Amino acid sequence: MSHKSNSLKQLALQKFKKNFWGVFSFYFIVFVGLVSVFAYVFAPDNSQYANQMHLAIHSQRPGFTVTMLTLPSQLEIEQSAFDKLFFGKKNTDTEIPISEYAINNNTLTYTEYAADGLKGVEKTVKLNSFPNKNIAHYIKEKTFLFGTDKYGRDLLSRVLVGARISFFIGFVAVFISLIIGVFMGSVAGYFGGKVDAVIMWIINVTWSIPTLLLVIAITLALGKGFWQVFIAVGLTMWVEVARVVRGQIISTKEMQYVTAARALGFNDFRIITKHILPNIMAPVIVISAANFAAAILIESGLSFLGIGAQPPMASWGAMIKDHYNYIILGKPYLAIIPGLCIMSLVMAFMLIGNALRDALDVKN
Repeated sequence: MSHKSNSLKQLALQKFKKNFWGVFSFYFIVFVGLVSVFAYVFAPDNSQYANQMHLAIHSQRPGFTVTMLTLPSQLEIEQSAFDKLFFGKKNTDTEIPISEYAINNNTLTYTEYAADGLKGVEKTVKLNSFPNKNIAHYIKEKTFLFGTDKYGRDLLSRVLVGARISFFIGFVAVFISLIIGVFMGSVAGYFGGKVDAVIMWIINVTWSIPTLLLVIAITLALGKGFWQVFIAVGLTMWVEVARVVRGQIISTKEMQYVTAARALGFNDFRIITKHILPNIMAPVIVISAANFAAAILIESGLSFLGIGAQPPMASWGAMIKDHYNYIILGKPYLAIIPGLCIMSLVMAFMLIGNALRDALDVKN
């Protein structure tokens, strides 16, 4: 039996490897996962939430380059390397876009950057205020590959950091939905009768409420925030899992190996967890991939409505909300870039779900 099980797994793996789009989607999802975990390593702006604002250079085109003067802060904040790596640097320095500068004696004179051909304000600062006497260390050319948003923040950094919310909400929501859905579906399908009737009533009531409306209600009850959205989305996605598990268990519980397990005196918990569930996980895996995509879309919709991840936290949905009016103002990339990110990640999960369905289909 074990040899046969291993052979089926190897056969499914071979079929999956032959699906180009499935394999491509898998590697793309792994890539996005690595980017989301180590976002602050890849992001040009590694401050917390990539929230370094420069209002003088707001809504600039991709590839925009400007000279940036950094004025060091006297405030020192202790921060561990782990905290910087995964949660960003608590930056207290002030970055100022400048158009020109000059050094005379012990004074740095600079002109702040001004768009549309205007001349910026001219200011001076003493060189003594810089800990490092090498002034070139504080004046550098900075290029914004994706341009800047309406607050002058680096759009590329915001996109990279925003991937974290969209990616991890899939994991958390699917994890919650699997725990609740597998439990409810297993109990309903295995025991049947009144237990099944009660659980099916709960499933049908939950199913009848529009998903986005239910998520909004749960979010408002739990409060606006990062984890509240994760929990709210997870609590609305268990219904599909429960229905699939229930149907699979109803068709499986009368199989010979289940009858043999009962004859050997195994309890119901062991029969469900050790004998039935391992044999019905194929459709559950496929629907989990679809739930990943659905969770990303729901979170983006909530952020667009303003009840998802709250500012200054970066979120692809919130980025579209902030810039959708720029589509008709001549700078559509501010909304299109995060929109393409959402589309590509959702499509990758849908493609890998289709590939898994084909690979796990024993009839082909």
